[in-house]
Amino acid sequence: MVQSEALLLPLSLVGIVAASMTAALAAGRRSMDWVGVVLLGSVTALGGGSARDMMLGNYPLVWVHEPYLLAVTSVAALATIMLSPVIHRFRNLFLVLDAVGLVAFTIVGCDVALKGGQHPVIVIVAGMITGCVGGVLRDVLCNDVPLLFRSELYASVAVVTGLLYVIGLRIGFNPDLVSAVALTAGLAFRLLAIRYRWEMPKFVYERD
Repeated sequence: MVQSEALLLPLSLVGIVAASMTAALAAGRRSMDWVGVVLLGSVTALGGGSARDMMLGNYPLVWVHEPYLLAVTSVAALATIMLSPVIHRFRNLFLVLDAVGLVAFTIVGCDVALKGGQHPVIVIVAGMITGCVGGVLRDVLCNDVPLLFRSELYASVAVVTGLLYVIGLRIGFNPDLVSAVALTAGLAFRLLAIRYRWEMPKFVYERD
């Protein structure tokens, strides 16, 4: 099942730019040099897609097949350095961009798995990996507990987005319409979770 690229390519590019810029901010909080900023931006923006492709056996990896993506991540990361004196004014914008990146990567990851003829469960897992793994790599490299493993809703948003996308396509709706609905619903879910601090139940174990 091959979907239209009319919406997926812009979604993917928005996600890559957003992920690279948010990673650059994380690198700045760790006082990394410019090379470190660019590397962290690239790993964050492209890590999820790379993990997905390795899981599905898709080679070459997406950034090897499309080297211009490395330039996109590098420019976005360096632009964040240039904008750093005023970037605090755009905190809400970056929250939105991060949410867009998560949801966009999830949809793109699902689409790649669908094109490979994968089972719907694998399709949703592939979407979640695409959306979440880059952020995990960013947090690990910054010596933080990955956002994915905290109580904040993150992976749950990716799963819901993937479910909406897969179910909509299986019902037979127009692929672009399904992508738009999944994007809107996933984005709204993520932003509402941030606004109202929705969380998953925590597991706390303390030995006496």
